[in-house]
Amino acid sequence: MNQIQKFIALHQSDEILFLGNAWDLLSAVALEKAGFKAIGTTSWGIAQSLGYTDGEKVDFADQLRIIKTIVKHVSIPVSADIESGYGIDARTIIENVLRTAELGVAGINIEDSLKTQTGLREIGEHGKLLAAIRTALDNHGFEHFYINARIDTYLQKEDPLQETIDRAKAYVESGASGVFVPGLKEEKEIAVVVSQVSAPLNVMSLPGLTDVKKMQELGVKRFSFGNAFSDKVAAALTETAAKLFAGKDTSLLYEADRG
Repeated sequence: MNQIQKFIALHQSDEILFLGNAWDLLSAVALEKAGFKAIGTTSWGIAQSLGYTDGEKVDFADQLRIIKTIVKHVSIPVSADIESGYGIDARTIIENVLRTAELGVAGINIEDSLKTQTGLREIGEHGKLLAAIRTALDNHGFEHFYINARIDTYLQKEDPLQETIDRAKAYVESGASGVFVPGLKEEKEIAVVVSQVSAPLNVMSLPGLTDVKKMQELGVKRFSFGNAFSDKVAAALTETAAKLFAGKDTSLLYEADRG
């Protein structure tokens, strides 16, 4: 079973896929050692680690370099967050997807947000893009490659539920393997999306939305924590550095973890 097949199987299991989000090799290896069955990169975390803000500010070649390093050193499936595809035209985006697939990842996240202006891609336009991506992947030997279609309605719309369902159905029909709805938080709305969309639903951890087992009960197939882990680690680094400088004492570096 190759990595793509393993990744698909994790979405089809009775047990929810708890996906760890990594931004460099150290974080990826830590997640694998902890027992996570798959890793997704976080574009936010990668950007932060390189001194940028999120939103395709990082050169795509730098994204690929980090993704390649992670894939090379872990044995579990890796899904790459490529934001909106790092291109303003379909041809460039498709080329970037293929470049990513060639690194050995099992899938991608690709979102319907626009980067050069506010708003979302028109639903039909994004559906055509997803269909073209699927065709290109199939034609280049990446059959069943996992396309996780991120829907940003809950980040940009006032009353997003129905449009989320409409977009999800269209994206799945266009070739998406699953849908990802960051910002979707209310249990009733999660249950509605699960019941009306015939593909695995991925939701992202938020304050008040943290119980993986509860998500499994609602029918969610994939739960990830996005940039929350990288933010936590960055905050810990900042706090520890400040304590070292303020105290002029390195003893805290050798204190046992009090948990």
